[in-house]
Amino acid sequence: MKSTGSKRLSAACAFALSLSFAIAPLATSSPTRGTTHTVVIDGVRFEPETLSVRPGDTVVWVNHDPFPHTATSQAGRFDSHEIGAGASWQYTPDKSGVFPYDCTFHPTMRATLIVR
Repeated sequence: MKSTGSKRLSAACAFALSLSFAIAPLATSSPTRGTTHTVVIDGVRFEPETLSVRPGDTVVWVNHDPFPHTATSQAGRFDSHEIGAGASWQYTPDKSGVFPYDCTFHPTMRATLIVR
């Protein structure tokens, strides 16, 4: 026969254990991942020319031209440096804003990244 103190201890342990199971899914859930967007560099153009994403999304620039390009923010927010032929570069924005960018090798190549 269990004593009153022993019954209380068992009840407290059972409550604590049930509480830990209720909280565990919250503590182990993975963060939401952003979407991946692709900008194709081809024919000395960025396609799409305007891209809207959310903070945490990833933007991948893929160079299909036979020579290098850059994706360089005019405000200094990001700079791919040289993206060689057949290569790619990615950027994950963390703040909202409108970011015009161009290719430093080909200044007529212009586009805009909008982060909402």
